[in-house]
Amino acid sequence: MPFTIATWNINSVRLRLPIVEDFLRRFQPEVLCLQETKCPNELFPEAAFHALGYEHVAIHGQKGYHGVATLSRTPFADVVRQDFCAVGDARHLSVRVSVADREIRIHNLYVPAGGDEPDPSVNPKFRHKLDFVEEMRHMRADAEPGVSSILVGDLNIAPFEADVWSHKQLLKIVSHTPVETEGMLRVMTDGRWADLVRHHVPVPEKLYTWWSYRAKDWDAADKGRRLDHVWGSTDLVAQVTEARVLREARGWERPSDHVPVMVTLDL
Repeated sequence: MPFTIATWNINSVRLRLPIVEDFLRRFQPEVLCLQETKCPNELFPEAAFHALGYEHVAIHGQKGYHGVATLSRTPFADVVRQDFCAVGDARHLSVRVSVADREIRIHNLYVPAGGDEPDPSVNPKFRHKLDFVEEMRHMRADAEPGVSSILVGDLNIAPFEADVWSHKQLLKIVSHTPVETEGMLRVMTDGRWADLVRHHVPVPEKLYTWWSYRAKDWDAADKGRRLDHVWGSTDLVAQVTEARVLREARGWERPSDHVPVMVTLDL
């Protein structure tokens, strides 16, 4: 049974609802996880997704900032909203779905961007990001016996040299500094997570999911970073049949600066 999960930092779900609807009509993933919805729960456009067959919607939102949402064709249970760093931000949501004979916990995460200055002593946003990543080390892919795990979202870190347009030029730029990349790799190792996208599209192939709005011609400049990820428990690695970054979405009308990432598993 093919099962496709997609993740997309949409940078305001209400503003970009038309392109989300178009994406769902064209690609029809079983599950779509959105980040940076920037929408309180009561204003989330749930009816629009129901009309497209995504009858199961879990939301963790707040006014104007952050926010995550999980849309599914498949019923889910046991919705969990974790308050990372105990600051009240809407940055995590997880659900448990049943696919074929398998139970899967799906985590949807929006990691703090961290501001511009990669020094936690002078930049509280960067300190918050490092604390958030440290807390993620407690998230284990094998936390629930008999349940597989998928972790997706805008993790705001490009961990490998091939995940950025220039490793040397970005070593002191937030999202690719050593303290961040090493921290993310510790999260993966400690939690027994596998990078499902990089298992299918291995390093050293360049792969990006984000291109800045500041670039006059993002496509020609191609100064991208891979900030959006799909991880899984190790039992899912052999089931991955496709991993795709929908680069074309960066050129859609009124786009997000992130594009969808899709992984298909044969379950």
